[in-house]
Amino acid sequence: MPAIAIIGAQWGDEGKGKATDLLGEHTDYVVKFNGGNNAGHTVVIKQADGTSEKYALHLLPSGILTPGVVPVIGNGVVVDLGVLFHEIDGLEARGVDTSLLKLSSNAHVIPDYNRNLDKVHERFLGSRKIGTTGRGIGPTYADKMNRIGIRVQDLFDEKILRAKVEAALEFKNQILTKIYNRRGFTVDAIVADLTQYNERLAPYVCDTSLLLHEALNDDKMVLLEAGQATLLDIDHGTYPFVTSSSATAGGACTGSGIPPRRLTTIVGIVKAYTTRVGEGPFPTELFDTAQDPGPGEFLRQTGFEFGTTTGRPRRCGWYDAVISRYAARINGVTDFVLTKLDVLTGLEQIPVCVAYDVNGVRHDEMPSSQTDFHHAKPIYEYLPGWTEDISGCRTLSDLPKNAQDYIAYLESISGARISVVGVGPARDETVVIHSLVGSG
Repeated sequence: MPAIAIIGAQWGDEGKGKATDLLGEHTDYVVKFNGGNNAGHTVVIKQADGTSEKYALHLLPSGILTPGVVPVIGNGVVVDLGVLFHEIDGLEARGVDTSLLKLSSNAHVIPDYNRNLDKVHERFLGSRKIGTTGRGIGPTYADKMNRIGIRVQDLFDEKILRAKVEAALEFKNQILTKIYNRRGFTVDAIVADLTQYNERLAPYVCDTSLLLHEALNDDKMVLLEAGQATLLDIDHGTYPFVTSSSATAGGACTGSGIPPRRLTTIVGIVKAYTTRVGEGPFPTELFDTAQDPGPGEFLRQTGFEFGTTTGRPRRCGWYDAVISRYAARINGVTDFVLTKLDVLTGLEQIPVCVAYDVNGVRHDEMPSSQTDFHHAKPIYEYLPGWTEDISGCRTLSDLPKNAQDYIAYLESISGARISVVGVGPARDETVVIHSLVGSG
């Protein structure tokens, strides 16, 4: 059975959780393969009585909400153990079974000293800040590359754990005390903090690469869901304003242990407009605010564009086909899921960025230098909007003609077919044009 990867095709927050949930009934395993609790998925599930339940997930794969699906945290993830069990307890309190969760023994854990370093370093940068969430994600990935990281399996051998923490603190405490004038950490405190969950943690830990290999050989469907998105990828994103992990289809393989040949369907998630959190260039950004409202504030309020994890307002702008084409190329996207089309309802006309103007030169593809991208100005085409409520539409023909034309136009310039359209936040508020199962 092939594996399906779900990839953010913009700067994140595109609605990957909903796409994962949409495929839940066909899926046996859902794998989070990168990132940590620096990003979140929001999934809205309608109940039998017509009410809705909203779930905000930060570290757990969104497939954990689908009964019978095995949620997997892969080796490419960095894990804050306190956040992990806070989420587990929160879901269990709401009646969600989390007993099937599996966690890679090779995943790295986030020690307290890295959370501290992340926050003080970002403050130290001042106007040059990256816009991190301050949760220790970046320093933990840096430790991984510097070979001083702590993995889940280390927690169960105190001798090894203590030696690794001691080696790390020889360096970390020097930075905290001598550069940032902060108090250092003791080995005993870090070891105690990391091992406090061992008894609860042990049943979840396994060789997840082997688990997924056996699942695929047993004809099970495996869904790989990215944290963050293509334009935040450490290699292919808008560096240095990126995350610290690989959020692309390539990262799906390295972060899970699944070989590339098993991936046949790669689903790119795009909003019907664009948002970004944190610092960095954003060509189609709209700069109005709540104090001086305009189309950007309309998108923010109507789309409820506030971070699932941080609560901070997202920067909003129009749809950018240049970055969609780029994401399609980098990831080998077979299908796009276009989310939040309903947010555009009521606009008289809708701008779409089709290319960039960089110092008088037209760029139809992503500029090769960060300098050029920083100076890129959007070249827009304008499409007529619609006023009809589309949340009840379930087929393409149900949508207003102008909404259909908007979808068709985006598909023609984005590098892959649009197979699913989100017309509301709930799992059933969806128009399926082509099945995502077996589309590759």
